[in-house]
Amino acid sequence: MAYFINSECISCGACEAECPAGAISAGDDSYVIDADACTDCGSCAEVCPTGAPNPA
Repeated sequence: MAYFINSECISCGACEAECPAGAISAGDDSYVIDADACTDCGSCAEVCPTGAPNPA
């Protein structure tokens, strides 16, 4: 099951750099996770200062 980024995202980019699958990219208002590429590792959640990435 893939992670998703909730509305708490402040677009800091910390999650994108930590994603080993390259599943995170900048969206219009916040970062987004490609569910097909996400490996559910949780690296993004570990570095996010606001707790925006959550398991789906």
